[in-house]
Amino acid sequence: MTSAELTSVYKGYIACLNAQDWKKLEYFVADDVEHNASVLGLPGYRKMLEKDFSEIPDLQFNIELLVVEPPHIASRLRFDCSPSATFLGLSVNGKAISFAENVFYEFREAKIARVWSVIDKAAIEAQL
Repeated sequence: MTSAELTSVYKGYIACLNAQDWKKLEYFVADDVEHNASVLGLPGYRKMLEKDFSEIPDLQFNIELLVVEPPHIASRLRFDCSPSATFLGLSVNGKAISFAENVFYEFREAKIARVWSVIDKAAIEAQL
């Protein structure tokens, strides 16, 4: 895939997440996807995302920075949201917070095969 093609696929994936269109997730994520070195598989990955949206009703993924070097993507995602209870072990309880997630993806056959993710928990702690 070219950088332009991979960028398009990734933006489609982000749109899929924001729309919570779980039926289309299979077009973007491999059946044996790994997240932070744990094999979740597509069903586990979907369950993880559904849990995120249930705990953070106003969750939206916003691309702040995107670097594409096929078959990899590095992305800084920005979140402005209000988790309903505990988030990352922190009692947020509906307070509006802003934070970033730095994510690296490895694609295989135009689908996300591996994800490495780090959330800026210190930014959240500073707001609480």
